[in-house]
Amino acid sequence: MAVTLLSPEALPKIGLYRQVSVATGSRIVSVAGQVSWDADQATVGRGDLAAQIEQCYRNVAAGLAEAGAGFDDVARLRVFVVDWSPDLMPAFQEGVERAAKALGSAPVPPVSVIGVAALDVPDHLVEIEATAVTD
Repeated sequence: MAVTLLSPEALPKIGLYRQVSVATGSRIVSVAGQVSWDADQATVGRGDLAAQIEQCYRNVAAGLAEAGAGFDDVARLRVFVVDWSPDLMPAFQEGVERAAKALGSAPVPPVSVIGVAALDVPDHLVEIEATAVTD
């Protein structure tokens, strides 16, 4: 495995993800920001942040798989959430948990959650991009 995830003792313990990733592979896989579209570009989970997060993770997983990678290879995620505020954290966690259950693995690499004013389509509440490293 090319990516090792760490939770240093000197940093806060965040249950959703690890604070550090160490990548030793030689192949970088970048998955462009994925929104909650299905394969037919229909929005999944209109108005439901948790459902949209789950669909975004499914889309990231599909992109990774096409490149011969998986969530175990992800070194970093960036999550862009429209009108982010701390009160959205329960829905965020629910979406991640649902995605983990659906995908059969917990996507726990370092993640940055970034609040944005809007995304490409008004119905989209979240966009997730990934960087993976493989051997």
